[in-house]
Amino acid sequence: MAKHIGIIAVSSEGAALCYRTIFQEAFAIMQKFAHPEVSMHTHSLRHYMNYIENNDWDGVASLMTSSVKKLAAAGANFAICPDNTVHRAFEKVKSQSPIPLISITETAANECKSKGYKKVGVLGTKYTMQGPIYRDALSKLNIDMTVPDRNDQEKINSIIFDELVPGRIAEFSGKGIIEVIQKLKKTGCDAVILGCTEIPLVVNSTNSPLPVIDSTRLLARKALEYSLENSLTS
Repeated sequence: MAKHIGIIAVSSEGAALCYRTIFQEAFAIMQKFAHPEVSMHTHSLRHYMNYIENNDWDGVASLMTSSVKKLAAAGANFAICPDNTVHRAFEKVKSQSPIPLISITETAANECKSKGYKKVGVLGTKYTMQGPIYRDALSKLNIDMTVPDRNDQEKINSIIFDELVPGRIAEFSGKGIIEVIQKLKKTGCDAVILGCTEIPLVVNSTNSPLPVIDSTRLLARKALEYSLENSLTS
């Protein structure tokens, strides 16, 4: 029996994409209509943003830990968190979690390593681009990281929070991000990590000037793989 997947959701659009991907991938490799059991919990995004905007990562960790404990109580055997920004609190949550957690940044970094990339761009919220989470994960694998300049960081951050997170997705949303990816390509990047779970809603391998590392879908696939490879005995 496949292990029960728990999802610590933060923003609705990114969590929904991850959730859908788990089922789409499961339908492709399991029996017809078959998939693991999945539970999801989220606190109000406003609560998360209050902590994030005040650089209170212990507060972020408290919300995530609350979610994972509820997921464990619901029967989840392990959990994922399809949100890059809050990953700064991941290690603290992991130390307090009653069930194993899978890291989105490690998953994305390992994919870069498997593809042989040496220098990658990272896009996400300003908290992700300016923070240590991807730089740490990539440096452990001897991969260089590049981020856009501050003006483009503000541009990407605005697109994420003003358009993608609320679900107000327009054609120009993707165009603005693609323009920034083109600049990263000129700096010599081999690929770009879509380090915000909403960015894959408008940027993909078809329209990106660089190969994409889709953190949202990679995490979903990793969760499904873990669920099936570590199945419980029936």
